[in-house]
Amino acid sequence: MKKKILFVCLGNICRSPAAEGIMRRLLQEKNLDDKYVLDSAGLYGGHAGELPDNRMRQHARRRGYDLTHRSRPVKISDFEDFDLIVAMDDSNFSRLKNLAPTIEGEKKVVRMIDFVKGFPYYHSVPDPYYEGSEGFELVLDLLEDGCLNLVEQLEKEG
Repeated sequence: MKKKILFVCLGNICRSPAAEGIMRRLLQEKNLDDKYVLDSAGLYGGHAGELPDNRMRQHARRRGYDLTHRSRPVKISDFEDFDLIVAMDDSNFSRLKNLAPTIEGEKKVVRMIDFVKGFPYYHSVPDPYYEGSEGFELVLDLLEDGCLNLVEQLEKEG
């Protein structure tokens, strides 16, 4: 049975599609992609159907990630369909917990930053939307670290 992971940020155009792309490539490199189903979504539906932010795609492309996901809003059914729902910041985390239709759904919501080990001074994956290049690079650094640790933890758990 495949483990299903949903990455969530506000608009689903920067952080969550980047996390999905990073995780997808990481799983492929480790020959684990047949064990997982990945997706991403946003808590704000105003970008539905759009590709990730062009700046995020450019920065990701420089690192070898091709971000082709189309933005979509979080659905209540996601809480049943996914095993793990990974929030990028505390606001996303709180909103997802409040949206969860059941206690079981609420327990599926985790913070991405809890898997990030190499950046102890960060308490969330910050939204780079209003930042410059450094903001996008920082997000990619945090997500690469977090996704690697997430895979290691999931594989240890079996």
